[in-house]
Amino acid sequence: MLLPSALFSSSLRPRRSSAGDSAKEENVREQENMSDEEVYVGSIDQGTTSTRFILYDRSARAIASHQVEFTQFYPEAGWVEHDPMEILESVKVCLAKAIDKATANGYNVDGGLKAIGLTNQRETTLVWSKSTGCPLYNAIVWMDARTSSICRKLEQELPGGRTHFVETCGLPISTYFSAVKLLWLKENVDAVKVAMQKGDALFGTVDTWLIWNLTGGINGGGLHVTDVSNASRTMLMNLKTLDWDQPTLYTLGIPAESLPKIISNSEVIGKIAKGWPIPGVPISGCLGDQHAAMLGQACRKGEAKSTYGTGAFILLNTGEEVIHSKHGLLSTLAFKLGPDAPTNYALEGSIAIAGAAVQWLRDSLGVISSASEIEDLAMSVDSTGGVYFVPAFNGLFAPWWREDARGVCIGITRFTNKSHIARAVLESMCFQVKDVLDSMHKDAGEKGEAKNEKGEFLLRVDGGATVNNLLMQIQADLLGNPVVRPADIETTALGAAYAAGLAVGIWTENDIFNSGERAENVTTFHPRLDEGVRKSKLDSWCKAVSRTFDLADLCLL
Repeated sequence: MLLPSALFSSSLRPRRSSAGDSAKEENVREQENMSDEEVYVGSIDQGTTSTRFILYDRSARAIASHQVEFTQFYPEAGWVEHDPMEILESVKVCLAKAIDKATANGYNVDGGLKAIGLTNQRETTLVWSKSTGCPLYNAIVWMDARTSSICRKLEQELPGGRTHFVETCGLPISTYFSAVKLLWLKENVDAVKVAMQKGDALFGTVDTWLIWNLTGGINGGGLHVTDVSNASRTMLMNLKTLDWDQPTLYTLGIPAESLPKIISNSEVIGKIAKGWPIPGVPISGCLGDQHAAMLGQACRKGEAKSTYGTGAFILLNTGEEVIHSKHGLLSTLAFKLGPDAPTNYALEGSIAIAGAAVQWLRDSLGVISSASEIEDLAMSVDSTGGVYFVPAFNGLFAPWWREDARGVCIGITRFTNKSHIARAVLESMCFQVKDVLDSMHKDAGEKGEAKNEKGEFLLRVDGGATVNNLLMQIQADLLGNPVVRPADIETTALGAAYAAGLAVGIWTENDIFNSGERAENVTTFHPRLDEGVRKSKLDSWCKAVSRTFDLADLCLL
């Protein structure tokens, strides 16, 4: 992970020439003009369970932040929804509170805030009225599984089955992606159906909803846009053209006029409208959360990161090449840092339940009263005592892709106590990451992975759960490779700030990717587990995973 404070403590260095340089010459001049004034970049981080706004100074050091949790709705088993208006309000509160905190600490944010970046939970799907600005239904969250029957129907009707769209969009047909959620809304919500017929429906993921409202909504001609990374998660964008794929739209019956314009991750999109705490400030960066984390971790070609949040998401930068996985992974965008910049692609493995399993222990079972307690509880035993927990609450994502899977906890005996189960929950997160990385190694091959001078493949980690040292040590043990944790674990927000600052000339790509400081201020966890024990544990995990299959039809009464 690059060291922001060390990286930008001296005057900014010129970067190597690359595509888009000529378009950014003016930004370089702006850097020189801004060198003697207070300069700040804000980052809106709209996640699955909370919203944050973080303010960064010129050294990419966080100077103030505010976070607000919002309501999770579970109308039926497997359904997860958010209130779009509550999300908007959470953003407004976070903006105001963070700015108040910074101002109270003596920072001239009102005069020095130059740009806003945005990062968001991906795939979560909204439809709202162009004429009223009102949502036509709650947001259907990325992990929601209500579209299983739609997916099965498409698989049966389309000649390519589950992989029918993989060649164009890189994604299999799955409940995970936005297109099938949009089809459900179109088929089951009368207001959406009518609005689409009248041309009054606007579709978007959370980034689109926020930008439309931040730039004025119905009162100021809100901008209906999305970025390439979020668009790549809809199942509707062509990975090569970076535009909506017309044959796919025709096959699914989705009207193109309801879709937002696709833009790059780093460009001036529009200015924040009146009525918000920071009117007039440009929004100049937008990335899906996992892509923002890649940028925040400065992942170059061959480098991978894993973000541990509600779920866990592992991405490997494959450079300008699209690699189609043969081992259960997704082909997706990494980032495109400007309209004329080259496109970086990635292989991704998505895990639906990671930190959410800890929340389940806390909120549903009452085993712990706070998430931070799980480390001490799990450390009170030196193993799981043969217990294996597979959190297939709504099925399994990569690399298994089994929507018929349901959660299991096996190996329980009278010896088992809550400490063993807590440790098994932590191990489940690490086993799932190991499964994904094994697939990545097979798809990318030796030449597709960057290694250190010792020939080791390093996994860069971030996200709230990485403060758990036991979790990180378990991860290194099960991988058999070092795990590297940066000083600033909130790299998602940092990545959005980098994209925004890059677009307005505060930073350059050379500053972000070529600092030479990345090995400092990191914590490295080295594997300590015996190879024979590691193999035995992995074999047992695979046996546990197999027990989760074909359980979706269990009687709920």
